[in-house]
Amino acid sequence: MRLPALIPSLALLGASPALAACPIELAVYGEREQVAEIDFRPSMGSATTTNSFKMVLGNNIVLDGVVLWSSDAARPHGTLMHQCPEGDVTGEELAACTVWEGVIYTADTTGAVDLLPNEHKDAPSALIFPDLAGHLSRSAIHDKLPKLPWDVFAMKGCQE
Repeated sequence: MRLPALIPSLALLGASPALAACPIELAVYGEREQVAEIDFRPSMGSATTTNSFKMVLGNNIVLDGVVLWSSDAARPHGTLMHQCPEGDVTGEELAACTVWEGVIYTADTTGAVDLLPNEHKDAPSALIFPDLAGHLSRSAIHDKLPKLPWDVFAMKGCQE
């Protein structure tokens, strides 16, 4: 699948060979509004979580992100949560602290769209969180955000 409208945005990525060799679990991404950044981190061999990350928004709001591959349609289902309780939580408690969930897509500099890879794979040039701003605008943290982020995040670097 190709998205020609996305190509001008992806041209700003300036993908370098050093970034292309970065494994996804060490990748850092930012979006064009410069109000959000994503830092991936190793998921420490979790049996169910295929990717872990944090998203830092304006006013130092930190969202915890996890990705689980769905079994029904084999898609990377991402969830962003804000200040969830730890330990055993109910579905209701988890729903109350979830601010976004959906499939995470990737794009390369040619506009080819794919699915988020598991750990130990090369980090993609860009990530797409469909309707991220819409979900955040309807969430409990909306009033704390000075500005909403864009849905597309470009790779900025690689953690060491």
